Amino acid sequence: MITLREKLRQIQEGASTWLCVGLDPVRERLPESVSRSSLPFLEFCREIVDATQDLVCAYKPNLGFWLAEGFSGIEQLGRLIEFIPSHIPVILDAKFGDVGHTAQAYADSAFQTLGVDAVTSNPYLGIDAIRPFLEKSDKGTFLLARTSNPSAPDLQDLRHDATPVYEHVALLGAQWDRDYPGMCGLVVGATYPRELARLRSIAPNLPFLIPGIGAQGGSLGAAVEYGATVDGIGPVVSSSRGILYASAGADFALSALHAAAALRDQIALRKEELAS
Repeated sequence: MITLREKLRQIQEGASTWLCVGLDPVRERLPESVSRSSLPFLEFCREIVDATQDLVCAYKPNLGFWLAEGFSGIEQLGRLIEFIPSHIPVILDAKFGDVGHTAQAYADSAFQTLGVDAVTSNPYLGIDAIRPFLEKSDKGTFLLARTSNPSAPDLQDLRHDATPVYEHVALLGAQWDRDYPGMCGLVVGATYPRELARLRSIAPNLPFLIPGIGAQGGSLGAAVEYGATVDGIGPVVSSSRGILYASAGADFALSALHAAAALRDQIALRKEELAS
């Protein structure tokens, strides 16, 4: 059985990409060509996947957007995950975090019912909330360490023994990655480049999921420079709105292809510049 770490490595090396596309549909922003469909989110995202699948190392649906559609949204999400080629990791962005038996139910829903490869999770409750996501060797979780939103410092900059909370999360993640068979990574926003560099220095082996590129204005340079692990697994650099809504017309999938290709090429160019 291939581990998630190796699955990421294989697709990043095979497709020469660190790009992740966030699959976060919003009904009000859907092109008219799909908005009247009986399954509009599924139809929209299928076309995005069809257009971009050769350019990505992962897809990242955010559970909240699909839940907003009710039962139909969950059905559409499940069908979309089945549609995504099996060699491409799917990261369910749900920020799970609950007591042990509830966390197990969340893990079962993500890994067994929906069939994703990884989730995002909130480590606030400690290992009880994370263990169920790390017990399967072919699955994993990305812990919220330094998130990309403006108010992230409200809690994440609080200090214990002179060390900010986001650094404690990274240290815990490194320990849990050693203790459990599943892959543990970190969510580190490109909107905080200094912290991104710091977290890489204290967690050299943990894969990074890096949001904040594109609409949030994060630093692509920092994501590329500090994103890779010491053994060469690149960051999962996520962009959603800038790709999904590159066009509001019937050409939305083609425009998404162009936007994704442009970002992939920017990442590659930055890698070349750093290597020279």
